[in-house]
Amino acid sequence: MCCTSQKKPGVQGWLLDFLMKPLRKLRIKLINQAEGQVLEIGVGTGLNFELYTEKVEKVVGIEPDTKLLPRAHKRAEEINIPVEIHTIGAENMPFEDDSFDTIVVTWVLCTIPDVEGALAEMKRVLKPGGKLLWIEHTRSRHGLIRRIQDLFNPLWKPLAGGCHLNREPLEFLEQAGFITSGHRARTSERWNLLPIYQGISQESQAPTEDEMGTSAVS
Repeated sequence: MCCTSQKKPGVQGWLLDFLMKPLRKLRIKLINQAEGQVLEIGVGTGLNFELYTEKVEKVVGIEPDTKLLPRAHKRAEEINIPVEIHTIGAENMPFEDDSFDTIVVTWVLCTIPDVEGALAEMKRVLKPGGKLLWIEHTRSRHGLIRRIQDLFNPLWKPLAGGCHLNREPLEFLEQAGFITSGHRARTSERWNLLPIYQGISQESQAPTEDEMGTSAVS
């Protein structure tokens, strides 16, 4: 189910398309909010490309799994927005600070080996006031399902290209210094090993000297 975002062997492109296409409706409203210069983390086979609107000036995508790139390049050629794809991971990106208005992450944080390092890089390249749009499967809120996720995770990872069943993206985002709004469930949690949530995250702002002074006085 997860988009491969690492250099370990992942799923084949045709299989990824088969697994991810039914989730298209879940991505449309989220990706329609992208604007300006966009960075997409883990483009996979490029299924998101057709969902970008005229608000987007350019899409820069990264994807380390070369088996998926022929399909991604083909889909990039089919849209009217410029697309540039780099065969790299998210943990060490060659882009300048404050380069992108929007970062798009769809079913990728589950597979990145160094998710903390990747989020630090996303924070670095995101412009002040920019948005990180994400949709991910998460760790369940229900104790029994959480235990089942933990039990099956070692078996699931090699079968799903390094995907973790039990990662909690919201916690990683908060630890990286992002504040998330619009965080909501997109599927039921009931007896679901892959509950899906989405959100819009922005860099938390340090208080200004004036704000700190006002707080001290009050």
